[in-house]
Order: sequence, then structure tokens, then C-alpha cells
Amino acid sequence: MTQVTTVVFDLGNVLVGWDPRRVWSRSLSDAEIDAFLDESGFHELNRSLDGGVPYAEARAQLEARAPHHVATLDAYWQDFAGSLTGPVPGSAELVAELRDLGMRLLGLTNWSAETFHHAPVVAPAIGMLEDVLVSGREGMVKPDPQIFALLVERYALDPSRTFFTDDTSANVAAARDAGLHAHLFTGVEDLRAALRDLGVGVAPAGS
Repeated sequence: MTQVTTVVFDLGNVLVGWDPRRVWSRSLSDAEIDAFLDESGFHELNRSLDGGVPYAEARAQLEARAPHHVATLDAYWQDFAGSLTGPVPGSAELVAELRDLGMRLLGLTNWSAETFHHAPVVAPAIGMLEDVLVSGREGMVKPDPQIFALLVERYALDPSRTFFTDDTSANVAAARDAGLHAHLFTGVEDLRAALRDLGVGVAPAGS
């Protein structure tokens, strides 16, 4: 069995919870939020922000096609920290345990460069990572194979000794295509089990 020496974490909903509906729920009903998400194309817009598009540009695009939704988008952007729900349960403890085992720890996240500074404040375990490759700084997003190639090149990784976890199946598949060990994150207990299956000496799930 090849020894894993590096663990790479996705951040959103792996180390730090993210739920934009929390911001809007203070003033909008669930039905109004659903309408905004659909009519604004929020998920595509958010992906463009993750890919490095400045907020001012994304806002202008929305204003041109759906000006009545701009205030709702602004509310999210201005209170982005309110969309972060805190550390994913058990994640900080696992990161600390891996650090104490001498593992190299990195992050690879789809995140806007303009809001990334909020993440380590809400989930301090991110600060335990050696570095985080942020899509919004690089102009490419997972599951683009180029971002995995950049990860390997920038940090001089041996893919066969690198373990990656993400909560999106397409990103996991792309990591596997890049030669990394990859795990679909569904919770810290399953992640512990996957690491142990590869010989990483973390405590068993539920211990």
C-alpha cells in the first residue's frame, strides 16, 4: 500500500459550513428565496465568482437581466459571513489529529477571492493548513483538470501519496483522474474510515 503523506481538503461543507439561505431567510420566505435562486441564476453566478469574476462585474450582469434581484444578491454579498455556519462537526479535531501525525495538509476550494478571508475566521482549522489553493485567485474552478494539475505542480505533490476529499462527486472524479486518492465527503466519520483504509493512523470513527 502506498503511504499517504498529504491530505487535501475542500473547504465549503467539508471544513466550514456554507448556506446562503441563512442570509435571505431573515427577510424572504422560502418560496421567495427559491424564486430568486432560479430567476437570478444564482448558482451559475456564484460559480463565476468562484472562477475569479469580480463581484462588481457579476452584479452588473444581473442588473442587466434581472434588476429586481440585485438587492437580494447585494444582501448576500454584504453579509457573506452570515452564510457561513461554522466548522463542520468533527473537522477541526481531524485536522489537528492529522497535523499531529505529521501529515502535510492543504486546501483546494472553489471560492471567491473577495470573500475567502471570512473562511478561516469562522473555521479556524483552515489556519492549520499549510496553504489553500483558492479558485477565485487562479481563474479556474473544480472540476477543471487544470486546477488539479496546478495543485500538484505548485506544491510538488506525488499524486499517489496524496488524498483529496470533497463533497461534490464531479470534483472527486476529477481528482481520481489526476491520480490522487479521492473520497466523497459525507461526514467526518466516513472520512476517518477512508483515511484508515489507506493506512493513515487516525483514530477510528466513533472513538
